Amino acid sequence: MATADGDIEALADSLTDNADALHRRIMAAIRKKDAATGQAITHAEAQALFEQEIALRQQANALYADATKSAVAGLAIPVRELLDLAARARERIRRIDRAKELAGIAAALLNAAAAIAALRPEGLAPALEDLKEHVQALPETGKPASRASGGRHTMDS
Repeated sequence: MATADGDIEALADSLTDNADALHRRIMAAIRKKDAATGQAITHAEAQALFEQEIALRQQANALYADATKSAVAGLAIPVRELLDLAARARERIRRIDRAKELAGIAAALLNAAAAIAALRPEGLAPALEDLKEHVQALPETGKPASRASGGRHTMDS
C-alpha cells in the first residue's frame, strides 16, 4: 500500500500532538499530587508515562526522517550532487571575507535545506541554482573574493 509523503508527515504531526497532550496530562497530574488535590500520580507512574511520551516523539521523528528521505529520493538532483555542492559551499564559507557574501551563501544553504525539510522539492531547484551561483562567484582557492569596498563589510578569519 503506497502512502504519500504528506500522509506520513501528517501521521508524524499527529504523534507529536499526542506526545504533547500526554506531557500536559503528566504535568497536570504531578501538579495535582503536589497540591494534594485530585488524583495522585506516583513517581513510577510518571516515569513510565514520560518514557511513553519519549517513545511517541522518537517514532514521530523517525516518520519525519522517512518522509524527508522519500522526498529527497524523489528529487531530480542526485543526493551526491547535493552533498558535493554543500561541501563546495563549506569551503567557500571558510574563505569569505565580506559579510554580504557570507550572508548570501548562508541564505542559499538555508533555502535549500528548508525546501528539503518542508518536503517541497519544487522549491529546491531555485534554491540550489542560487547556491550554485554563490559558490561559482567565489574563488576555489587562494584569497577570498573581495570587491573594492574600501574595507567595509569585511570579516576577519
